[in-house]
Amino acid sequence: MAEEEKEIEEGKAFAVLGYLSILCLVPLLLKKDNKFALFHGKQGLILFIFEVAAGIISLVPFLGWIIGILALIIFPILSVIGIIRSLMGQYWKMPVLGDLAEKITI
Repeated sequence: MAEEEKEIEEGKAFAVLGYLSILCLVPLLLKKDNKFALFHGKQGLILFIFEVAAGIISLVPFLGWIIGILALIIFPILSVIGIIRSLMGQYWKMPVLGDLAEKITI
């Protein structure tokens, strides 16, 4: 088994946790040495930050409600795709949010 494949296998479970809300901190804190888990954990962190921000913005009447509804549709879809891709052992860069995640240094 190649070194990268071994790293992906060891990081899969942590990568999945990265897309489950606040659990994104688990791979970021416990698997800093695993590039695969860290990659997905960073994306999960950005996704979680945007989920919280959308929740706060959704408190604003009308425009905030629309943003909140869109967030309720888009963010779970991104999470599910991230979970599926991480279970498949793939690096998957989320649209827009993936670029922000790459800028995070831990």
